Amino acid sequence: HIDHWLFSLAIAALASMQWILQEFEDTHKLAAALDRLEFPYTVHKVVPFVGDLIPEPEITDPCNVVMFGSYGLWRNAAKNGYRPGVFKLRPFVYEVPWQPFMLNGPDAVFLTVAEVPSLLTGEGDWFVRPVSDSKEQPGKVLSANEMRSIAEKVVSLDEHEIPLGSLRHETTLMFTRPASISKEWRVWIVNDKVVTFSLYKEGTRILYRREIDGDAMGFVEDMIAANPGFAPAYVMDICRTDEGLKFLETNCINAAGFYEADVVKLAVAIDGLATNQTV
Repeated sequence: HIDHWLFSLAIAALASMQWILQEFEDTHKLAAALDRLEFPYTVHKVVPFVGDLIPEPEITDPCNVVMFGSYGLWRNAAKNGYRPGVFKLRPFVYEVPWQPFMLNGPDAVFLTVAEVPSLLTGEGDWFVRPVSDSKEQPGKVLSANEMRSIAEKVVSLDEHEIPLGSLRHETTLMFTRPASISKEWRVWIVNDKVVTFSLYKEGTRILYRREIDGDAMGFVEDMIAANPGFAPAYVMDICRTDEGLKFLETNCINAAGFYEADVVKLAVAIDGLATNQTV
């Protein structure tokens, strides 16, 4: 059985990555997998907006540390020189090989938050997300009025009043019209290989199952091959629409929900990056 094989393989080798987990409901799944694999980890609270960890971790080797939790952990990783730490990503929308396949791509409307009140005119709904690989605002469908109201509140604040990790005046947002989607999948990719996957939405229903259609897996593999080396580890979301399979977005693997992913396989793959320090 492949899970038993992975488990035996991991136990047989000394884990070389030190895992730092933020206290989160979703990281409990990862902690359970690390327990099975006997990989060393510690769990911490994070000081809001500052990023300091409580308690402060005792680091054996800063070049073999990986962090999972909220996206803001990248600041802590950068400050302490942890590698790989957090796998920050380039904005996916600018990746030319993927652009022909994107549901929300270069044909979108791009506005900074400061531009939204005056330039986002008219009514109707928009799918909105930051262009950068960040969690300042999760991708979601909002009405034009809702988005203008959010932007007006942000612009009414001075920059120093806005907490780190929140929408700021200069945050660039991508606006596209909502599409009809029948299925959405999340796929975890390490070293340009699919490690695990999960269905997370079918029509309007949120549901998690460890499954993916055969042509959808082929589509993911084609996307990886079209843009190899995008990042040592990342998450790709894809969907099925009336016009076929489409590329939705990439996400930081350290801060992406696990849904029904095989977290044991993911932990083994991430731990294997200890000998590859390219970030």
